[in-house]
Amino acid sequence: MNIEVLAKALKELGHPTRLMVFKRLVQSGRQGIAVGVLQKELNVPGSTLSHHISSLVSADLIMQRREGRTLFCVVQYDKLKAVLDFFQD
Repeated sequence: MNIEVLAKALKELGHPTRLMVFKRLVQSGRQGIAVGVLQKELNVPGSTLSHHISSLVSADLIMQRREGRTLFCVVQYDKLKAVLDFFQD
């Protein structure tokens, strides 16, 4: 993983709310979790959550998929593994 990409990922994870969101998404597994469920569980206002999700998407740590009217967030596990591998190398 390119050092600039890694730095961006770590920067985005450096915010308490984004770290909390990312942790919950990792816990949700490969199926992800609906944004509305995430909002209720973490008690984060919708506009705030949207801002933090956008930051995680821009760092390529998560992706979003739509199923009907529901938007799901899913961790990009290959990116997470690359970040962890950097520290283990």
